Amino acid sequence: MSKLPPENEFIGFVGPCSAGKSTLINKLQSLGYNCRHIAQEHSYVPDMWLKIVNPRILIYLDVNYEVSMERRKLNLSTREFDEQVRRLAHARQYAHVYVDTNSLTEQEVYLRVLQSLAQFSIEP
Repeated sequence: MSKLPPENEFIGFVGPCSAGKSTLINKLQSLGYNCRHIAQEHSYVPDMWLKIVNPRILIYLDVNYEVSMERRKLNLSTREFDEQVRRLAHARQYAHVYVDTNSLTEQEVYLRVLQSLAQFSIEP
């Protein structure tokens, strides 16, 4: 079993389903960044992201329902999607970085996040 890095060493990612979290995490991890998807969208505890992970940097990737369903054919109603967004409200409020991914390519999201990490002096 691998040992988890110390608290605050993670870059945490939150956002609704299909916002691009997994894709971005994979790209950043290939560069050596220590990233973690925080499944806040599935938790009833508003600040679970803070209690469980407390990342050094929290990045919120946003997407609307229509674009989310275009990216991945999920069996998710608008009501369920809206509930995810509600559960993410606390994390969105306290995120260090917010990226609206609706009109961006994967590469554009990746470059924006890299620029943000550089502003916070976060290196792999």
